[in-house]
Amino acid sequence: MILALAATQIEMQPFLLQWPGTGPSCLTLVTGVGPMETALRLTRFLSETGQRIHTAVNFGIGGAYLQPGGQLQPELLDICLAEQEVVGDLGICLQDGVEYLDRSLTGDLTFQLDPGLLGIGRKILAEAGGPCFCGMFVTVNAVTATRARGDMLQHRWQGVCENMEGAAVARVCREFAIPCLELRVISNYVEDRKPENWRLREACLKAAQSAALIIKGMSV
Repeated sequence: MILALAATQIEMQPFLLQWPGTGPSCLTLVTGVGPMETALRLTRFLSETGQRIHTAVNFGIGGAYLQPGGQLQPELLDICLAEQEVVGDLGICLQDGVEYLDRSLTGDLTFQLDPGLLGIGRKILAEAGGPCFCGMFVTVNAVTATRARGDMLQHRWQGVCENMEGAAVARVCREFAIPCLELRVISNYVEDRKPENWRLREACLKAAQSAALIIKGMSV
């Protein structure tokens, strides 16, 4: 059984409208916003479901970090797939950065997403004519609202995009030995906050369509 996850109903609803009555079996879960609620709801779901979950597909929107000169830049409504997820801001918040705690206190902060699923996702998107960016995703507890903080996190982790749930999903899936794929569509840039420039609903729709396309393709 495949489990499709999104943080909010706004992200999940277009997926439910896309999903056919036939095709691979798929359960859905709205995890809530942020790593704490995501970890709680996903752990409870996996502990209580009577279904055997063999694949998790986490999808939604994300903010694109502004890349240094010469590096490829994800643009608005571009698709991104995670190679790794990292808990980007767990530590001591300083004016000009984050001082990360010793790993003996926090455990792992970085999680590898399943390379096999990543390859399948890239192939399905490429065959549909949808190129994508791949790289490190950064999970934060508080959305970045300044260019300076975004640049700091991008530089520290070589991040492609930012979100609030992905590392929690990756951590729980590792605990339950469930391969995981994460897909984000860029709704905004990580810069000094400009909500008037965001494309939230379009990004939600494209993320849902792309996730549905990949999940359908997994059964072929």
